[in-house]
Amino acid sequence: MATIALLDYGMGNLRSAEKAFEHVGAEVTRSPDPAVIDAADGVVLPGVGAFAEAMRRIGVLGLAEPIRRAVAGGKPLLGICLGMQLLFDRSDELGEAEGLGLLGGDVGQLEAPGLKVPHIGWTPTERAAGSPLLQGIADGEPFYFVHSYRAVPADPADVAATSEYGERFAAIVARPPVFGAQFHPEKSSRAGLRLLANFNAICAAVPAA
Repeated sequence: MATIALLDYGMGNLRSAEKAFEHVGAEVTRSPDPAVIDAADGVVLPGVGAFAEAMRRIGVLGLAEPIRRAVAGGKPLLGICLGMQLLFDRSDELGEAEGLGLLGGDVGQLEAPGLKVPHIGWTPTERAAGSPLLQGIADGEPFYFVHSYRAVPADPADVAATSEYGERFAAIVARPPVFGAQFHPEKSSRAGLRLLANFNAICAAVPAA
């Protein structure tokens, strides 16, 4: 069993993610305390809302450096929805804001002419590269999205799966130990639970420090 630090910095309802991880066998600590990052086997950065406000709250709580330190030490990190976008260098949402810089690239508005934005609903994903996060998940599996912005990784090799809504965009990113899902796996039924179980297994396999 892996221990998961679910970072609560006040952006979104974390209960569904907490329950989903518990369902796949993880021991979850939901907290805004940076100390939980050091104690856990893996870290989950969720988020719903605006990029700049999320980074402001992360800064106020002193979470940014412990997150970066954990990744530098090889601890797995999963960003979910806005949390995935925060992994990148910067976003132009509501003016430019700096991200965590764990993955190279920028975040910009989803370009979907003629379609309603935000993109809300079930959308298939197409595998772009192999990743342990996708083990046991069929190519083309749909996941549940709610977003108006998307990340554009600087290195295409960081894209593990894509989806399409007006444009093709990164749905899953992976540069171990950093992973991200633009959709909500905790709201994506069996396939979403499998992705979380895969992340749990990745965390459990990391040797203790």
